[in-house]
Amino acid sequence: MLTETQVQQYHEDGYVVPDYRLSEETLEGIRAAHDRLLDKHPKFRDYCPQLLAWDLSFLNYARNPQILDMVEQVIGPNFALWNSSFFAKPALNGNKTPWHQDGEYWPIRPVATCTVWIAIDDATRENGCLKYMPGSHQRRQLRKHHMNEAEGLTLNQELGPKEYAEDKAFYLELEAGQMALHDVFIVHGSEANTSPDSRRGMTLRYMPTTSVFDRDIADQQTRDMKLIYNHADRTLYLMRGEDVSGKNDFRMRL
Repeated sequence: MLTETQVQQYHEDGYVVPDYRLSEETLEGIRAAHDRLLDKHPKFRDYCPQLLAWDLSFLNYARNPQILDMVEQVIGPNFALWNSSFFAKPALNGNKTPWHQDGEYWPIRPVATCTVWIAIDDATRENGCLKYMPGSHQRRQLRKHHMNEAEGLTLNQELGPKEYAEDKAFYLELEAGQMALHDVFIVHGSEANTSPDSRRGMTLRYMPTTSVFDRDIADQQTRDMKLIYNHADRTLYLMRGEDVSGKNDFRMRL
């Protein structure tokens, strides 16, 4: 569980690092599952945007009751898991993630998600840990992004330079097993990994069911943003409570 101070930090800064962390046994299970994924699908060496479409065993980690308790504290009692991704950042040539806001390319209306970012390896400045602009979520608005199709980037949407101040970045260094919860509007990114150490990170994305996962918007975003995947193909998993909107589609998609 998060303390009252930690809940307040999440709402004020846009992120929080809880005291809870995954055990080494759990981390070994995640690493083994990721190795199996790469053996079958080496194209995901840097980034797998939709883990659950390729290996449903990762769903077990999203059902962790301690994680669900913390998510409930920040977005309420009714929420669904709509995605899980793996940012692998292999040693020596792991890709950079440009400054962005997650909500720019997600088809959730109103825009709302709590991301749980889990360090599977130690995440340091040297190997490309997350970096945040604390408090940048408070406008509750999406800032101006533009397309960048350069090689070596995990995402092709990035913020313009007037939308962030590099000198105010906070580098979030985590030990393996630690995690951060962050808001959908916070400005964040990460540098390339040129170190000899891998920096694997797994994300769990939870949306309050007061919002709707709009598959028509997902189709349009795929065309407009030239995404390599279509969010419309994702299965929603109700984690707690009920679908408050009454409009979310929970049918299984394979």
